[in-house]
Amino acid sequence: MSYKTIIVNLAVDTDPAPVVKLAAELAQRFDAHLVGLAAADVPPLVSTGEGLVYEGEVMQIQRTEIEKRLAGLRDIFEKLVPGSVSSEWTQYICGPTRALGLAARSADLIVTSDGGEDVFRAVDVGSLVLGAGRPVLVTAGNAEHLLGKTVLVAWKDSREARRALSDSLPFLTKANEVVVATMETESGEDVRNSLADVAVFLEQHGVMARTEVIAGDADGGRLAAFARSIHADLIVSGAYGHSRLREWAFGGVTRTLIGESNINRLLSN
Repeated sequence: MSYKTIIVNLAVDTDPAPVVKLAAELAQRFDAHLVGLAAADVPPLVSTGEGLVYEGEVMQIQRTEIEKRLAGLRDIFEKLVPGSVSSEWTQYICGPTRALGLAARSADLIVTSDGGEDVFRAVDVGSLVLGAGRPVLVTAGNAEHLLGKTVLVAWKDSREARRALSDSLPFLTKANEVVVATMETESGEDVRNSLADVAVFLEQHGVMARTEVIAGDADGGRLAAFARSIHADLIVSGAYGHSRLREWAFGGVTRTLIGESNINRLLSN
């Protein structure tokens, strides 16, 4: 398996240069076609002194401003992507999460920086991971490179984790060190057998991995701390083993990882 088409999301309200440079570097590494994408939408309601109303003229002004910003992002993308990288540009007047979901059907990997609260102008990473059907690489804040020399695979015996393991193989096969870790209060035979099976699976793909058991309940903060302790620059994880509503109401590993902006995260569902 390899990534043959990579989509990079350029957010309209942040500096796009770091994520474009990182994605272009990945496209070179994997000999992939790179698609630059930017999207934003006009909120359907406009606030006035009399409340929220539809205002056609104001909405048209906002749309024109969005179109100018998208054109500027296209210029930045085309200047930053080396000529040796096969690339193209696409843009949408709609919410970025929806735009990426539409474009994902023709891609192997989505690359984006962290999301934001404004669904009309920023991607909702959680919704994207749930709906895209493709692995989503969420880059560390302002990261321009992802070496992927040491990769941490967060393992639990679930559909989501198995999917993430397969989706991350292009990174794992190029890494110098791969650590497969699970978080368990007790390291019983079932846990050890599960990790051993993963190691065998990876070995069959040419990846020699070591396994670790992190003592304690599943906790995203503890996982991120372990990643830092082994100097990993990429965490691979399945997303939303529980329902998203439960994750956001009570906390969970996925929620913590989405907010962990100091390390690159590859999430699959």
